[in-house]
Amino acid sequence: MNPIVMTPEQSAAAAFSEQSGLFDELYTGNLIVDYKRRRVRSHVQQWLPTQSNILELNAGTGQDALYFASEGHTVHATDISEGMQAVLRKKVKQLQLSNTVSAEICSFTELGKLKNRGPYDLIFSNFAGLNCTGELNKVIHEFDVLLKPGGIATLVLLPGFCTWESLLLLKGKFRTATRRWFSSKGVKAHIEGHYFTCWYYSPKRVKKMLPENFEVLGLEGLCTIVPPSYIEEFGTRYPRLFRWLCIQEDRLKSSWPFRNTGDYYILTVRKRIS
Repeated sequence: MNPIVMTPEQSAAAAFSEQSGLFDELYTGNLIVDYKRRRVRSHVQQWLPTQSNILELNAGTGQDALYFASEGHTVHATDISEGMQAVLRKKVKQLQLSNTVSAEICSFTELGKLKNRGPYDLIFSNFAGLNCTGELNKVIHEFDVLLKPGGIATLVLLPGFCTWESLLLLKGKFRTATRRWFSSKGVKAHIEGHYFTCWYYSPKRVKKMLPENFEVLGLEGLCTIVPPSYIEEFGTRYPRLFRWLCIQEDRLKSSWPFRNTGDYYILTVRKRIS
């Protein structure tokens, strides 16, 4: 009997499904995660019209979907992970949000099969979900069809270099510090015993993937000066320093080199009105 061969996206889905029941609990109370969400949402709201129709990719347990719904938007939350979708659907039912939040199991590499075709005001992907595919160009190609003219897409991605991560060399953690440097063919990651591949994309590389009728609206580094969220207790152990670092990052987030050297970056692009 031949073994089942999973796509990279399916491997990642298996890992996150395994973690779905604990996912929210793992990140509750992490001040850096709270900072990241606040930054991403603030960035999106610069261009998001009221009562927008939103397509969320890799929606996970629905934290962002529920937030956007609370702000008066309609969200179609997609994910390939059945475990994550189950948690999301449970929340939607408990909060009686079925009129504003819908869910669909769909891989972002198969958006051509999406049942709810929109068109959308915003396509949104948070916290590196799209780093779980080596076919990001295939994903971005579908944006032109799914977005309204003037619609925007906001992607939060892991770049190929992170200042904080590179500093781990000083602690002798060579493998972790350099894992992004040699990642053209992807790097193995694992969650809950499940292995999957992660790819890193520079802003420059992503911009080259955009259709000709798209323009860049904004680019910000995230966790460039503020430490990455896996340094979990930093915010509680050093509250004054943490607040100061947040202020500095908020000031420099769009400047070179800070916009390119964070743990993540936030990129928003717009489909031109023809």
